Amino acid sequence: MKGYLTIVLAAVMLTCAVGDRIRVGDKDGWAQNVNYTEWAANHRFYVGDWLYFIFDKRYYTVLEVNESSYINCNDKDFIYNITRGGRDVYNLSEARPYYFLSSGGYCWHGMKLAINVEQQPIHPPYPSQSPHKNGAFPRENDDNTFITVLFLTSTIWAFFL
Repeated sequence: MKGYLTIVLAAVMLTCAVGDRIRVGDKDGWAQNVNYTEWAANHRFYVGDWLYFIFDKRYYTVLEVNESSYINCNDKDFIYNITRGGRDVYNLSEARPYYFLSSGGYCWHGMKLAINVEQQPIHPPYPSQSPHKNGAFPRENDDNTFITVLFLTSTIWAFFL
């Protein structure tokens, strides 16, 4: 029973740890005059994913804020300052709306992001996705699936040895 519980716990922890790393703003990164509303509309965000903010830390910051502060570009009562070195990650640890902005007035130049994070679907929504040019549907989590299977196999193997 103890071994079974260990395996289940390891699987749950691994599922949370292997989310996708999503570069905010894609090639533009976290910068002024980027339409993050449009950018976010083209992405799905799931519990366990990591937002990867790339920016010049001499000028910009990344603050998690509440919805009211997001709407009003208020950086005074932020929830969490993500800013560390300009190549910063933030784990989306629960299913809920998240709001981010840059302080120093840059929010007024578009440096704000609102996303809604969902629970990871049990079965990927492949049929609703549009196919690639070659007609194949995209395969998003092959690396994560491989890592999960490899980890679980090695955990089970170690348990029985």
